[in-house]
Amino acid sequence: MSSVQPPENHEESDYSRQTVTRKGMRTGYTTGSCAAAAAKAATLSLLTGNSVEKVTIHLPVGKDVTFTLNRCQQIDGGTSVLCSVIKDGGDDPDVTHGAEICATVSRTPAFLEQPPTTEEKNPTTGQRISITGGIGVGTVTRPGTGIEVGQPAVTRVPRRMIIESMEQAGNECGLEPDACLTVELSVPTGAEIALKTTNSRLGVMGGISILGSTGVVQPYSTAAWRASVHLAIDVAAANNLEHLILSTGTQSEIFTKRRLDLPDMAYIEAGIFSGPALKRCVTRGIGRATHVGMVGKFSKMAMGYFVTHVAGNKVDTEFLASLAAQCGATAELQEEMKGAASGRHFQEIAQAANIEAVFPLMCRLVCEESHMLLGDDADKLIVDALCFDFDGALLGQASTSPEGITLLAPSGSATIG
Repeated sequence: MSSVQPPENHEESDYSRQTVTRKGMRTGYTTGSCAAAAAKAATLSLLTGNSVEKVTIHLPVGKDVTFTLNRCQQIDGGTSVLCSVIKDGGDDPDVTHGAEICATVSRTPAFLEQPPTTEEKNPTTGQRISITGGIGVGTVTRPGTGIEVGQPAVTRVPRRMIIESMEQAGNECGLEPDACLTVELSVPTGAEIALKTTNSRLGVMGGISILGSTGVVQPYSTAAWRASVHLAIDVAAANNLEHLILSTGTQSEIFTKRRLDLPDMAYIEAGIFSGPALKRCVTRGIGRATHVGMVGKFSKMAMGYFVTHVAGNKVDTEFLASLAAQCGATAELQEEMKGAASGRHFQEIAQAANIEAVFPLMCRLVCEESHMLLGDDADKLIVDALCFDFDGALLGQASTSPEGITLLAPSGSATIG
C-alpha cells in the first residue's frame, strides 16, 4: 500500500518496452495496473469469444499503456475467461516483480442487495461490476487500511482502474444495460510473496495487496516507502495500540523484540523516515514511540536529522568526538574518533577506550531532538531511544518519561531512564 510520483514520460508505451527514466532506470507498473489490464482483457475475450494478446488501459497519471498478456483462456466451458499479466516493476526492488497477476471475469445473473464483495454500479448504464479475491490476494482482517474488513485487499485507485477498464471493454463490445460482471483477482504465488511483506502485521492475510495510486512504479520510490510507514502507523492506531517501535532497520527490530513484549503490529520499520513517523504518531494519537537503531543512524538523529538517508548526510564523526569529549575522551582520542570511517568504527574506538557513556548521551539527545521536532506537540508523545550494537547488545538508552521504560532482560526486567 504505497504511492509513487507520476512519471515524466506521458507518451504511450508498450509493456514490453518499459520507459527509461533519469539515470537509465526503468519505471514499472503496479499490481493495480496489471490487474486492470488483465481484467479488461478477460472482459473483452468473454464478450467477443476471441483470444486477446494485448490490451491498452488508461493510468491515473494520464498515460495509456499497452500490456502483453501472459495467459488468455476460457474456463468453465467458456462461461468465464482468465487473463493474466506478468508484473514488471522496472528497476524498483519490489517483491512482486515477476508475479503473475490474474483476473477471471464471468457474467453474474443477479446481485444480492448487500453483496459480500466490492461492487460498483455505473450510474449511466446501470451495469454492475463486482471484485472478489481469489488465491494469493489477501483479505483485510483489521481496520485501518482504508478497506472494509472482510474485503479483498484491493485499494481504492486500483479498484477504480479495474472497474473503469472493464466498463470500457463492455462499452466497446456493446454490453447491455443492467448487465452484471464479476472479476476474481488472483496471484498464484501471492501467499508465498506475502511472507516477504508486512501484510500480516497490517492484518492483510492470505496473500498480497493489489496496490498503486498512480499505476506506475518509480524506481526506488522514497514516496512509496514513506507512505508504507504512515499506513503501518494508521493501522496500529486503528487497532488501539498505544506504544510503537520505530526501527531504523530489520536487525534493530529483531534485537528490540528480545527486550520488549509488544504485539507484532507495534513494530514499524521507519527506516530513514523517523521524523515523519514521529509526527504521524502524534497525528494518530499514539502515546509512546521508541526509536531503535544503531550508532550510525542515531548519530544523525542526535543532531536533529530525522530523514537519515546515507546520501543525504554522512555520519559526522566530529560531532561524535565532541560527545565523547563530554564523557572524558582525551584530545588524542577525539582526533582518532574524528578519523573514524563509520558509526560502527566510532563505536569500536569508544568501547576500546571505555568511553561507553557516549551511547546513553547520544540516546538522550535523540529523545530531546525528537521533542524539539514535534514542537508544541511534544507533550503528546513519550519518546524513548534504544541503541544496539551489531550483535544485539544494548549500548545505550534514554526516555522522555521520568519513569523510563521497562525492558525485558535475560535476568528479568530493568527500568531505564
